[in-house]
Amino acid sequence: MYQQPKSRLTGIQKIAVLRANALGDFIFILPALEALRSSYPEAEIVLLAKKWHQAFWRDRPGPVDRVVVVPPCAGVGEKETFQNDQEELERFFQAMRDEHFDLAIQLHGGGRYSNPFTHSLGARTTLGLKTTDAVALDRWVPYVYFQHEILRYLEVVSLVGATTTQLEPRVYVVSEDLQEAERAVPEQKKPLVILHPGAGDPRRRWAAECFAKVGDHLAALGMQVVVIGTGSEKATVESVLASMHTEALNLYERLSLGGLAALFSRCRLVVSNDSGPVHLARAVGASTVGIYWCMNLVNAGPITSTGHRTCTSFQMHCPVCGKDCTLEECEHQESFVNTVTLEEVLSAIHELLEQAC
Repeated sequence: MYQQPKSRLTGIQKIAVLRANALGDFIFILPALEALRSSYPEAEIVLLAKKWHQAFWRDRPGPVDRVVVVPPCAGVGEKETFQNDQEELERFFQAMRDEHFDLAIQLHGGGRYSNPFTHSLGARTTLGLKTTDAVALDRWVPYVYFQHEILRYLEVVSLVGATTTQLEPRVYVVSEDLQEAERAVPEQKKPLVILHPGAGDPRRRWAAECFAKVGDHLAALGMQVVVIGTGSEKATVESVLASMHTEALNLYERLSLGGLAALFSRCRLVVSNDSGPVHLARAVGASTVGIYWCMNLVNAGPITSTGHRTCTSFQMHCPVCGKDCTLEECEHQESFVNTVTLEEVLSAIHELLEQAC
């Protein structure tokens, strides 16, 4: 049976935190990192993550002191079928054991792969999440799927007495970010709005023609419309722009994450699918309208409503094969969020625009 001690540990000089995955996933752990920073102010917090984390966190204020890049590893930053380079992993683990971490915290998921990884770091005390089929760490919280991600990780760090009043993720924008955003989109009188029609999972993508209609509507209100995307989202971005009847700026892969954060911090509104960029937008203070599938809303929706609205699809069955995808997976990638109507999204947009006046 797991124990739930609440007291702070003593003699904590160095803390390793494992979170080697995507942008939105990282944003969710920021309040937990802030709790660690507040409760262990003298400790060095080392994030074990990916290369993009290292680049993004370099010279940026926040709770992380240093980022160490994790080598490719099955189930920890890579697909479970990935073929590990065991020699590379052992060199990494030896280097981590040489760090002499006092505390290693797994904020990477249920623990089937990440808990053995965390044990291999050689820390004095281990902490994290656990599904029924995962090995236990010294202190752990059961991984239950339907829990908001922010609260999940705050519950984990509470096991070592780490608490915070900062529940909203927060990302600081630095001068280099602002300069990059200014080069891409110079300051102007028109209010800036950003559309993100992509998402890592195609099933979370609202129709491109609907985003185009939103863009035309906002342009008619006198706003500068910007469409963003990266990686596999190029065709989606181009489809939105081609379907619009008014001019919009194409920023597909034109900005670093820091530059994008700065652009978000300047904008009046962000309209986006459930994706990393919408979570980054919220973390820098932008107002957002997010389009969600109901199964993701519980875990990843905004935790406040003053500056945010969600438009939610309650479609449970695959639009192709009809399977109930709350009970079983299917191979189809068609959108589950196209039941969200244009009227719903425009209504949410106007609520936020009127609220800001």
